[in-house]
Amino acid sequence: MATYDALKDAVIKGDGEAVKAQTSKALEEGSEPRDILANGLIAGMEIVGEEMESGEMFLPEVLACAGAMHRGLDIVKPLLAAAGDEGLGKVVIGTVEGDIHDIGKRIVGLVLEGNGFLVTDLGTQVNAETFVQAIKEHNPGILGMSALLTTTMPNMKKTIDLLTEMGLRDKVKIIVGGAPITEEFAKSIGADGYAPDAGSATRWAKQVVAAR
Repeated sequence: MATYDALKDAVIKGDGEAVKAQTSKALEEGSEPRDILANGLIAGMEIVGEEMESGEMFLPEVLACAGAMHRGLDIVKPLLAAAGDEGLGKVVIGTVEGDIHDIGKRIVGLVLEGNGFLVTDLGTQVNAETFVQAIKEHNPGILGMSALLTTTMPNMKKTIDLLTEMGLRDKVKIIVGGAPITEEFAKSIGADGYAPDAGSATRWAKQVVAAR
């Protein structure tokens, strides 16, 4: 459908007004909210993610595209929720206690949303107890934790240990990331996955969903 192509192009260009207009147009033409999400908003963000990984697009441009995508998401999200559509699944993300760094985590959340996940972003300086409470409240399939300071990395394990203690560890897949984080560290604290960037985090999340 031409409207989907126009919507996808608007996302890639970071044109929020055009995204809003094309989303409304698609609804007026009778398109289902889920199809608009998949064929327009997600399709556009997938290309943005690919261009970010290849170095063709940089952080300010990605943020602009994600912001534009949200103009359409704000329209279809209430419709999806009313229909009981949870998309690909629920994800809770946050930067661990003691760490105020936000940009990388925000990008991951935006790209996940752009690919059809329902994301709850807990923000920064999130302690273990807050992560546990969010798991209880939102019942996500995936928990993502971020850290940029080596001094806050142990708080990832603290969260995982508390989830284990509370009997919740087996209910959620855990992925960690951030500049000082490595795959070896992720394994050592009992996380299920590691991602150095938003693109790989999204691929991992999709694999988790596909494996269910």
